[in-house]
Amino acid sequence: MDLAFIPSPSRGVVELGPIPLRGYAFCIIIGVFVAVWLGNKRWIARGGQSGTVADIAVWAVPFGLVGGRLYHVITDYQLYFSEGRDWVDAFKIWEGGLGIWGAIALGAVGAWIGCRRRGIPLPAWADALAPGIALAQAIGRWGNWFNQELYGKATDVPWALKITSAEDGRVPGTYHPTFLYESLWCVGVALLVIWADRRFKLGHGRAFALYVASYCAGRGWIEYMRVDDAHHVLGLRLNVWTAIVVFLLAVVYLVISARTRPGREEIVEPVAPGAESGDETPAKAEADSVPERKSAPEPGSDPEPKADSKAGPKPESADKS
Repeated sequence: MDLAFIPSPSRGVVELGPIPLRGYAFCIIIGVFVAVWLGNKRWIARGGQSGTVADIAVWAVPFGLVGGRLYHVITDYQLYFSEGRDWVDAFKIWEGGLGIWGAIALGAVGAWIGCRRRGIPLPAWADALAPGIALAQAIGRWGNWFNQELYGKATDVPWALKITSAEDGRVPGTYHPTFLYESLWCVGVALLVIWADRRFKLGHGRAFALYVASYCAGRGWIEYMRVDDAHHVLGLRLNVWTAIVVFLLAVVYLVISARTRPGREEIVEPVAPGAESGDETPAKAEADSVPERKSAPEPGSDPEPKADSKAGPKPESADKS
């Protein structure tokens, strides 16, 4: 009796006409576009300018890619610097290997630079982008499917992932599709953040903190299912410990921020792009250009006093200076 399973692609390259594009890179690119698109809609809804999210993403995305790759290379250094390995492979980001922890950390540095240049608060921008980041991760995880990597323990469940490649020590067979579990979890995280943001008017970075906490809660148990090589600390994979620590930090921030800075920012982008901080708003300038009109006298009120025609001429002032 044949078991049902999720087939792996025969190759990890997507053909875009004459241009070959690795499936992993394709998923990352699509995820970035989705995150910026949704983030832009949420930013405008909060009173920001269209295009601001994309302008800051120009800084955040490259920093995030570098940070994600650095985290992966540092935590899995044996894949690139051990005997028989070629260290040049550490730069081949298109072959897979991005750590979300490093991507978020260094991506936040790039976003901070972009926000400083635009004069807007980083927490507000992060809140707008939070569910989009979760959706980007959901899409990006399918890059692991193209590469036949990051699967879980062997299983015969109907939704098992069939691995066919024997490269890098893989053993062909059916395994838990942890990439699919994490992808579905990230979609749920995005929906949770959108709902909670509408319900509780999250502000000052709390929507982003909710995204971080809820993602880490799922990443912990999904990471525990994986069977790829990883460093262990006290019997747990390093990424499990990272998820626990980051989860606790996010929860602490949520609690402290809710007490010290309740509510949501009223103004997220006070100065329009290209305007000086001291310039008047167009509405105010237009109001100032309209000549002041005298109001008509109310019924029954005395009109302005007129000069008494019967009175004699006023004496000239004695001051001739």
